[in-house]
Amino acid sequence: MEKITSETEFQVAIQSPRLTVAVFKADWCGDCKFIDPFMPEVETKFSNQLTLVEVDVDAVGDVSQQQNILGIPSFVAYSDGRELVRYVNKLRKSREEIEDFLQRAVDVYSTIHK
Repeated sequence: MEKITSETEFQVAIQSPRLTVAVFKADWCGDCKFIDPFMPEVETKFSNQLTLVEVDVDAVGDVSQQQNILGIPSFVAYSDGRELVRYVNKLRKSREEIEDFLQRAVDVYSTIHK
């Protein structure tokens, strides 16, 4: 997963016409560390349908505020600079919940880009 470390990198990533899902995280976040072991497999599973990017909320704090990220880890799907769907709350997320969200993002993207 590509790591986004600046607001400029974030803007470039979400402007892509490809479905891009930003994963907002931080090194100190226990629930973020919980998802780390299985995220590479999840990324591989969805690699033909979307791009995952990791956004360190400490490195790009303004972006987190602009995107109204209130809890981490959070997932927000973008295409062409527009937010399509988000999975943002302060609860721990399971692999199944993350995969369900990513599939929902793919479904929303597919209805827009027919």
